[in-house]
Amino acid sequence: MADSLRARVGRVITGGVHALLDRLEDQAPEAMMEQSIREADEVIDAVRHELGTVSANRHLAQQQHASLNGQHARLAEQVDQALAAGREDLAHAAVARQLDIEAQLPVLETTLADQARQEAELQGFTSALLAKKREMQDALVQFRQSRERAAAAGAPGVGGAPNAEHRIGQVTDAFERLYERQTGLSGTARTQSLQQAARLKELDDLVRSNKINERLAQLKAGKA
Repeated sequence: MADSLRARVGRVITGGVHALLDRLEDQAPEAMMEQSIREADEVIDAVRHELGTVSANRHLAQQQHASLNGQHARLAEQVDQALAAGREDLAHAAVARQLDIEAQLPVLETTLADQARQEAELQGFTSALLAKKREMQDALVQFRQSRERAAAAGAPGVGGAPNAEHRIGQVTDAFERLYERQTGLSGTARTQSLQQAARLKELDDLVRSNKINERLAQLKAGKA
């Protein structure tokens, strides 16, 4: 993958939505977030195009590798037949072609290994970019909701005191900013990590339960 595309992937993956908001609070942050999502889409398309090209090239290289191996095997049979018929000249030509094939195969195998590595790298970049895009979309939704709540809570409550929901929102926002400064992680990432951990725990419990049931079934079958 070209270094320029790798750099674009890096910018999208490492970009912080909340850090962007801190810098651009007075410069239409919602529009800037939407632009960041569009940029992520463009990079995803570019990576997918590159992945398609690498996959196609790897498929062609695999076909060529299989074809050369087949030729080598057929030539081995033909060498035996030529020697049996006393045609050493034909056997000589077949062996020469085998040597050519044997020289090409290591190069092809190196190419295949490199293409497989590139394919795996691009697949990983695609997954990471899609995850980052979902994070940015969630952050944009939360940003819009926070602005709507702030607008709704703008009216003073009883006795002119600020609305309680508005005060809670202020405290929450302050906590999120402090959390990001101290950990380098956005509040969105923290929430997603907690949700993901809960789901993984649930999955572990399900797998363990299935294993227990399978073991009991085996024990019952053995006593039957």
